[in-house]
Amino acid sequence: MSSLPDLRPGQSIELLKELHILTRDGKINQDSRRKLKQVRHLCQFIEPLLDELVAANAGPTLVDHGAGKSYLGFILYDQFFQPRDHGHIYGIEARAELVDRSCRLAERLGFARMSFHNLRVAAALDAAELPAHVDIVTALHACDTATDDAIRFALHRQARFIVLAPCCQAEVAAHLRQNKSAALAATPLAELWRHPLHSREFGSQLTNVLRGLLLEAHGYQVTVTELVGWEHSLKNELIIARHLGTRRGNAADRIEQILRQLHLEELRDRFIY
Repeated sequence: MSSLPDLRPGQSIELLKELHILTRDGKINQDSRRKLKQVRHLCQFIEPLLDELVAANAGPTLVDHGAGKSYLGFILYDQFFQPRDHGHIYGIEARAELVDRSCRLAERLGFARMSFHNLRVAAALDAAELPAHVDIVTALHACDTATDDAIRFALHRQARFIVLAPCCQAEVAAHLRQNKSAALAATPLAELWRHPLHSREFGSQLTNVLRGLLLEAHGYQVTVTELVGWEHSLKNELIIARHLGTRRGNAADRIEQILRQLHLEELRDRFIY
């Protein structure tokens, strides 16, 4: 065990204990320290976006997909939403026991403008209990295609900002392996994903490239950066999208060309719409 980490001014010790980031005697273990560091870094990217919305007289609405234990939502609420009298955080999580736990914790802490919904990300697309328009959509390590479902939700609900830390992008890698023989016969570039380890790594990068192009095709400006240092997480890519309304003219064509050249045409509906 190590000593209490430096906390931001006003950060709730009680909340960190309730989230089991801190023990009851105020200690933290290394696993919790890594989790807290990831969430706090992500908050540093999100809070300037919230500041922009507040400056524009908006009461920010944030929808967090694949919320899990809602570390991100609770820490954002504690630091940003609680001191203000407007704005709302919605947590979307498929595991009912985690939704119930988050609801009880929010009630216990008096976090009145937080709500949690037992939904898969794909099912949230048309869920009536969520607002028709949202300001920010987040997904922190929402596994595999859940990140793509979060993007679809954000586009459907006309989100101003989208903040994604993708995780375990298995679908594209599986298709690369499935079509490997045809690709090897067509192009020497298929050597990039001939070995299973390379299929996984190349598939992960390719997935996020296609996601970025999809967002640009819908009028978003896309920034790709690191979330935290690689020593804290191997799933370290962060995608931030800001809606400007100006579509990148060749983005959809680029997606088409990439899918065709890599023999991945069956994924067209996931990345072009």
